[in-house]
Amino acid sequence: MRTEEGPLRQFTYSALPGRVVFGAGAARTMLRPELEALGARRVLLIAAEPELPLARELAGDVAAEFTEVRGHVPVEIARRAVAAAAGADALLSVGGGSTTGTAKAVALETGLPIVAVPTTYAGSEMTPVWGLTEGRRKTTGSDPRVLPKVVVYDPELTTTLPPQVTGPSALNAIAHCVEAFYGPRANPIASLMAEEGIGALALGVPAAIERPDDLGGRSDTLYGAYLAGAAFASAGSGMHHRICHILGGAFDLPHADLHGVMIPQVAAYQEAYEPAAMARVARALGAPEAGPALFDLAVRIGAPTALRDIGLQDLDEAVSLVEETYPDARGLLEAAYEGRRPVETACETSPTRT
Repeated sequence: MRTEEGPLRQFTYSALPGRVVFGAGAARTMLRPELEALGARRVLLIAAEPELPLARELAGDVAAEFTEVRGHVPVEIARRAVAAAAGADALLSVGGGSTTGTAKAVALETGLPIVAVPTTYAGSEMTPVWGLTEGRRKTTGSDPRVLPKVVVYDPELTTTLPPQVTGPSALNAIAHCVEAFYGPRANPIASLMAEEGIGALALGVPAAIERPDDLGGRSDTLYGAYLAGAAFASAGSGMHHRICHILGGAFDLPHADLHGVMIPQVAAYQEAYEPAAMARVARALGAPEAGPALFDLAVRIGAPTALRDIGLQDLDEAVSLVEETYPDARGLLEAAYEGRRPVETACETSPTRT
């Protein structure tokens, strides 16, 4: 119901196909029935070595296993995963974003359906976005073949995530929400999911850090991550993700840590270009401005705040690479490299820059 005069809404929203099963214990009670409903008989299980025992317990009998999971999915790993899928009729991914990304690389080549069981807050399981790294360049794209057919969210599987994984992973999810407000396909439905997602993540992750076995905090955080992935899938990526893909591919920086370091700085930068979007981010965080609030959240949960602390050694080379796309990125990257808290400042509306 419209309560005041203003322009009539006009937008396009494409609801992506896929089934979501969410709840404590869902992986143990619902995963196998979901595989059976999909008609999966010869499943390739994809899981990193540390998560293989859990994945085997959840999956039961599988046709084959693939454990060579690497961040940013190097093309040579993707080729071996595709070879391992010979004869399979479905892919089961149990793990974080890199595990899901590996499954997507196989699906992109083979068209096999994916059933995903996330154990972090990456959000990749809700998107049709894939990424492959060759040499020092990461290539990304979107293809409906890589969107999982079923996603089983179980907060019980995240209680053993250590704080150094929990915090950055949740910030990575928040980054998906932030970009959803101004992505190339931004729409009011995705924005609603993004604002709800930020609120759930900001509420849940401190509890998950302070009390790792608190299912309430874990559930809120996982719910927020689900919304983040769905919002991002609908709206698309912008400046933040482009920068992270450049840096991640070139320097092999840890994915979630990189997103956690960059999102406060990018949000502060976007105050001048996307003030309405950043106002909604700030509102979801209960703060005056988005950038400083995101930085403070990172500090509160013990997540990295500086690029130099997560493995970036050559700032000048990083600036050179990013400036191929964003010519005025030096100040932003210097702040991220040093881990400076963004300065709160009133911003006026400026032309959109995404």
